[in-house]
Amino acid sequence: MLSLLHHPNLVNLIGYCADGEQRLLVYEFMPLGSLEDHLHDLPPDKEPLDWNTRMRIAAGAAKGLEYLHDQANPPVIYRDFKSSNILLDEGFHPKLSDFGLAKLGPTGDKSHVSTRVMGTYGYCAPEYAMTGQLTVKSDVYSFGVVLELITGRKAVDSSRPHAEQNLVTWARPLFNDRKKFPTLADQRLQGRYPMRGLYQALAVASMCIQEQAAARPLIGDVVTALSYLANQVYEPNSGHNHRASGNRDERGGKLLRNEEGGGSGRSWDLDGSEKESRKETARMLNRDLERERAVAEAKMWGENWREKRRQSAQGSFDGNNG
Repeated sequence: MLSLLHHPNLVNLIGYCADGEQRLLVYEFMPLGSLEDHLHDLPPDKEPLDWNTRMRIAAGAAKGLEYLHDQANPPVIYRDFKSSNILLDEGFHPKLSDFGLAKLGPTGDKSHVSTRVMGTYGYCAPEYAMTGQLTVKSDVYSFGVVLELITGRKAVDSSRPHAEQNLVTWARPLFNDRKKFPTLADQRLQGRYPMRGLYQALAVASMCIQEQAAARPLIGDVVTALSYLANQVYEPNSGHNHRASGNRDERGGKLLRNEEGGGSGRSWDLDGSEKESRKETARMLNRDLERERAVAEAKMWGENWREKRRQSAQGSFDGNNG
């Protein structure tokens, strides 16, 4: 199947070797190993992934799933989305690997495919585990479990207290209390993350792990929201280095304009008003977590960001030809 699928966020199949009954698939080399290697059981001398890198990995992995769900024909259900199957190239560029459990998705008027339950405990969607009915929303659930990127916790960890062993079971009650958001953040980050970005990332994750498949977003909406987050560069404790170059985050860092977006280096906000941006941040941080609305807002911001980039590119083109 992988030989027919080609996308920057999928590993490339180079070829195969055959010797008698022995078969070996050859994939491109991914020098940084798996995402799991950088999240769990880190040696003391290894630095944890920073917030910006985590958001870029999340957005890239989501784009890989989006290709499988929306661009492959027929659609492909990955069925084994987990941190160990997200491999990292130079610059922590993520690519999905190991398509051994992938399944062609439903076509025509079919809503699902029925198959033997396979996958990894802790990542399987509840409706798939109970009925064997597989849809693209099953992958979306598994993607939500990779909120490992946010928490630094394993999907299932028997070394933790009983109530904390299953990541989703532990995290769900915390989504409803904004005062507990920092509890959900990887403690190895030591507070070096934007609270607003944490809020939005948790909103996306919480929607993905809804028990009812119909309540989960489409992966395309997840890509839009995470692309926005991935392009908001957060620099902790940078007040003396960048002066008025960005809005100060409530944890002392700054949210800076991503170079890809162009502009003067001031903080990137959708309406161009720093004052309004600060008001919006305060409003968001002082209300309870509204999961559906938060994802819808993140999707809107992402779409606005894309439109601004398109207009900027068009303006540059017109100027060069004027």
